[in-house]
Amino acid sequence: MKLNSISPNPGSKKIGKRVGRGHSAGQGKTCGSGHKGQKARSGGYHKVGFEGGQTPIHRRLPKVGFASRTSEFSQEVRLSEINKLTDELIDIDALKRAGFVSPRALQVKIFLSGVIDKAVKVKGISVTKGAKAAIEAAGGSIEE
Repeated sequence: MKLNSISPNPGSKKIGKRVGRGHSAGQGKTCGSGHKGQKARSGGYHKVGFEGGQTPIHRRLPKVGFASRTSEFSQEVRLSEINKLTDELIDIDALKRAGFVSPRALQVKIFLSGVIDKAVKVKGISVTKGAKAAIEAAGGSIEE
């Protein structure tokens, strides 16, 4: 095979219409641009969303909502869910294995919701002030 013998597959390249070659050619006189108006002129165009001078819909409608980019990777866990775990050492991997956080989670925070009645060792997870007091009251410890 030589580079000068390479050609596109049959049917993959469509030949464009030759406009302005008379009525019998099918695209004569106005060449598919219709009669007059901005689209018929050379260089005539509208910006995307232009509605003829009327305020476009993307400006008429109010701005709504906010999607945090970090919400996919940061998650929260209740203290009552920590109580359900059988592991003594609680870290992100243990929470992922138990299914309390998504596999894509990069940072996790434990917050006070429910009770904990066993001593656990929390490692590499941020903890709220109330959850920290509850874990230490149950005999557990927190490692940053």
